[in-house]
Amino acid sequence: MELKGELFSAGVGLWFWLVYLALLFNALRLAAWRGLLGENRLHLFLGTCVALVLLWSVRAEVNAGLSFHLLGLPVVTLMFGWSFGMLAGSLALLGVNLNLGGGWGNYALNALVLVAVPVSLTQAALVLARSLLPKNFFIYVLVNGFLAAGLVMVVTCYLAAGLLVLGGVYEYAELDETFLLFVPLMAMPEAFLNGWIITVMVAMRPQWVYSFSDAQYIKGK
Repeated sequence: MELKGELFSAGVGLWFWLVYLALLFNALRLAAWRGLLGENRLHLFLGTCVALVLLWSVRAEVNAGLSFHLLGLPVVTLMFGWSFGMLAGSLALLGVNLNLGGGWGNYALNALVLVAVPVSLTQAALVLARSLLPKNFFIYVLVNGFLAAGLVMVVTCYLAAGLLVLGGVYEYAELDETFLLFVPLMAMPEAFLNGWIITVMVAMRPQWVYSFSDAQYIKGK
């Protein structure tokens, strides 16, 4: 989803920019740039950014000031890691704004809600799954592909709704009767989209998935 209109004052907006730029700087600093040089990884990354632009361009206006679209960032994070997930999402948001227009006043806010939160939650879920659960193919696909993606959508929706309430655009009761009522229905296609794509990836092109290893998840299981 995307937040529209000037929801917060310029001072609060400046803080959003500072937090986003700090995260973006860390993503640029920590990114394994050499990893993009082999096996057409750069082409894969750029193609993924284009796919995100197309995915995010298909949207529906749920409420005034709030449009909904699938995220697709959980699978991108699993494919490339946190740093490149941040960069891919930032480039996709830039492309959507250039293509559809508008949204520049809230670019940093949308980047935090639509990019930083989903990418970070996906990475955290991956770390927890690796630490607490057995390493096998089905757990990787079900937990990191399906369940994490659905959870990411739920958290992102509630965060966006909370920001609309804090910005004085809506009362919570109004969103609870309209937008929040459909959050489970929004989470289901997100889970299936990311889960299906990551299943196909690890089955057909495991070398394209940064977080997956045959030695860890398949061999000897």
